[in-house]
Amino acid sequence: MRLLNVATCNLNQWAMDFDCNLRNIKESISQSKAAGATIRLGPELEITGYGCEDHFLELDTISHSWECLKELLSGDWTDGILCSIGMPIIQGSVRYNCQVFCLNRKILMIRPKMNLANDGNYRELRWFSAWKHKDKLTEFQLPSNISEALSQSTVPFGYGYLQFLDTAVAAEVCEELFTPDAPHTELALNGVEVFMNASGSHHQLRKLDLRINVIKSATLICGGVYMYSNHQGCDGGRLYFDGCCCIAINGDVVAQGSQFSLKDVEVLTAQIDLDAVASYKGSVSSFGEQASSKSNVSSVTAPYKLCQTFSLQSFPSSPIKIRYHSPEEEIAFGPSCWLWDYLRRSRASGFLLPLSGGADSSAVAAIVGCMCQLVIKEIENGDEQVKADALRVGNYKNQEFPTDSKEFAKRIFYTVYMGSENSSEATKSRAKRLADEIGSWHLDVAIDTVISAFLTLFQSLTGKRPRYKVDGGSSTENLGLQNIQARVRMVLAFMLASLMPWVQNKAGFFLVLGSSNVDEGLRGYLTKYDCSSADINPIGSISKQDLRSFLRWAAIHLGYPSLADVESAPPTAELEPIRSDYIQLDEVDMGMTYEELSVYGRLRKIFRCGPVSMFQNLCHKWCGKLTPTEVAAKVKYFFKYYSINRHKMTVLTPSYHAESYSPEDNRFDLRQFLYNTSWPYQFRKIDELVKEVDGDKVVTRKTSPHENAEVSLEHGSGMGVLAAGSENPKAGF
Repeated sequence: MRLLNVATCNLNQWAMDFDCNLRNIKESISQSKAAGATIRLGPELEITGYGCEDHFLELDTISHSWECLKELLSGDWTDGILCSIGMPIIQGSVRYNCQVFCLNRKILMIRPKMNLANDGNYRELRWFSAWKHKDKLTEFQLPSNISEALSQSTVPFGYGYLQFLDTAVAAEVCEELFTPDAPHTELALNGVEVFMNASGSHHQLRKLDLRINVIKSATLICGGVYMYSNHQGCDGGRLYFDGCCCIAINGDVVAQGSQFSLKDVEVLTAQIDLDAVASYKGSVSSFGEQASSKSNVSSVTAPYKLCQTFSLQSFPSSPIKIRYHSPEEEIAFGPSCWLWDYLRRSRASGFLLPLSGGADSSAVAAIVGCMCQLVIKEIENGDEQVKADALRVGNYKNQEFPTDSKEFAKRIFYTVYMGSENSSEATKSRAKRLADEIGSWHLDVAIDTVISAFLTLFQSLTGKRPRYKVDGGSSTENLGLQNIQARVRMVLAFMLASLMPWVQNKAGFFLVLGSSNVDEGLRGYLTKYDCSSADINPIGSISKQDLRSFLRWAAIHLGYPSLADVESAPPTAELEPIRSDYIQLDEVDMGMTYEELSVYGRLRKIFRCGPVSMFQNLCHKWCGKLTPTEVAAKVKYFFKYYSINRHKMTVLTPSYHAESYSPEDNRFDLRQFLYNTSWPYQFRKIDELVKEVDGDKVVTRKTSPHENAEVSLEHGSGMGVLAAGSENPKAGF
């Protein structure tokens, strides 16, 4: 029996913070050694952090990476343990994303990534080139300072594997696992038994099962041990890397790390019987047939043993049941961990949230409450780093430290209800109850006097005073009055965020939290530079439907029962006066339901549908419910307002990425923001298709109350906003 003890890890790295990253790498190696592992795998680009982006183009980034690797190899970190270290390397004037295999203070091989991630949030081709020479290993000349320190001048560079005395080991880097012609197949046919995947994979709702299934499938078909390592946390951008390092053998997962955690370092180990791998491969006739006629992959001979022999003190790891979080749990824990990293690394003193008592801002408040609960739990579990960060952020003195989530929330979380004459007692009461349940420092502020001052100024300038529509005013007046309320709230929120720490004799500042959801962003149901403008937004790519499910879950599992009342209330901005015969409702103002918006969003982004193909798909999806004429009207209405409001995405508050149909245009959804909003060619094609299947009908749509204006209600600070405009693409500027 060949027993192999392997270790993989989740690391919370920070882009461009080499001290932090090197410290975490060293700690993971120490824990791996303490567990008896002879192989240690870290995440992709772990020395630099994955999210350096254009910093990868700087030579400093490359040289600092070599300096960190030199420090690792100059000490005893790699003594007796094979370490795979991720870093950028320049070979022949070309920059590559590499895994560096190190053992006993030497570099055994450098493996450049062959298939780069270049879609969605990933832009690796902007910074790196893919290694295309699969037929050979070249000799890489080490930098002179590294060569002198290691007494080693060159190292094999390229695609290949390490042949040890008792097993064969190879790398498969992140994206390569998901390609049609994945390297592990060819490598397995060449006798490789252990695969090491260093990854940089971000969280997305309902995504983990895909990753796990691909890993299981790789070892089920080819046999072998698959080690998967990942980043975990916010490394400086919109993404949360969700860890979940794991180890699989012959189609079974035998170890799985956490998906959401506040830990900076998490090491996962397993004891593997490599004879079981050899037996599994040998039992599959077709595998043997293909292996006998394989194409040869280059290898590097490593004259070391990694395995131990049979021992009663060492037991092979058994298969486990994989843990999957529900979408509601993902919404609770993912953004919570992201917020904690952002808070502690930004050196802010806490968060400030305009809390309206509506669904979106209440969801954000619950996520912050969940974050406070996680912090207390980790302190109770003995995490000294979390404790140190909590002491600093919470401004604790002497021997005090946080022991209760509500007490901790009181120190780092401010909520503000900014009511006007249009606000109801119901939303005011819900906001106060939720704040009490979470423990936030809650303020109740009336903004009518500030609004009145603006209106008086406007009247002195123009001689006119606008009125709401229910009081006989025009749509333009109505929208303008709502805008005033929302923009006043934005200014007040930022003023409080900057000055309240000073009022309480604290250092620093508060981060203003936004709370507009992905559907509102897609529709443009928000206004530039109002309450949608914040520092960060934890729910910016989460759908309204998922948020409502989360509220129901959080009311029970987070211990915030008032969220049940929030979820059951109809969504309203409360920007217009309430009358006996009129209550402002979001879906009426938008002219579409949130459920419809989710459908439009998925078709537009995930399935890459333009207006015509969206119409065709929805004719099938809604067959029997709507006629082609009605479907055409809805599709036209969506694209009209989507394109009118697309410019708002250019200033969208940086949001936690959680949904694959996010319209965020800074990294994920790259489209123009100046459209011909009448879509003449596309809409004409839709009309032609309607005539073919529905007769000679004109595609029209019943107008909404704001059909002649751009409706853009924003719940980011919980108080809604409307932006004046028309069908002009610049509406809202």
